[in-house]
Amino acid sequence: MQLKIWELALFTALVLSVLWGALLEQQQQELSEQMIRFHVVAHSDGAADQDMKLDIRDRVRAKVEPLLAAAANRAEAEAEIEALLPTIRRIAEDAVADWGGAYTIAVSLTWERYPTRAYESFTLPAGRYRSLRVEIGEAQGQNWWCVVFPPLCIEAASGSYAMEAMGLTEGEIALITGDSHGHTVRFRALELIDGMRARFGQ
Repeated sequence: MQLKIWELALFTALVLSVLWGALLEQQQQELSEQMIRFHVVAHSDGAADQDMKLDIRDRVRAKVEPLLAAAANRAEAEAEIEALLPTIRRIAEDAVADWGGAYTIAVSLTWERYPTRAYESFTLPAGRYRSLRVEIGEAQGQNWWCVVFPPLCIEAASGSYAMEAMGLTEGEIALITGDSHGHTVRFRALELIDGMRARFGQ
């Protein structure tokens, strides 16, 4: 049976959409394979708990980022972080004590789903990323996240030269800095794709 023109057009659009979605997922996965996010979750939204969260963030970064400077790739950075997990927990516990709190601390290197996140000079698409996660107390408050490897959260290192140093291609840099055509549409599509994956447990 011969397809009608509108049926052929619909089928073609569907095939192109699937192929485009697969390409976007591949781009996100390639980014994910080269970086480690950093996620700190406060005990609550109270002002003191939020300030404590930022203090813990700064103390952990001050310890971890210099030690990751020599890492050539994500695998080396992961190994360094794994070895540092007990130290990171102690740093966070000391900060809690300095603030007069009694919260427990949970530290892990895990996989997490992140929404699209815009920073000052770049944007990371939604998807699954390797993540250094620090949970304070009940971890019910607003969270903070960025990238601990490579150190893209450092203002001086957030330019394209730092992204080139981590091995990103020109296309990948254009994607996350917003210089690529259809930047907003691509990120919205990735959010939808990742939402579907999360819904079906993938």
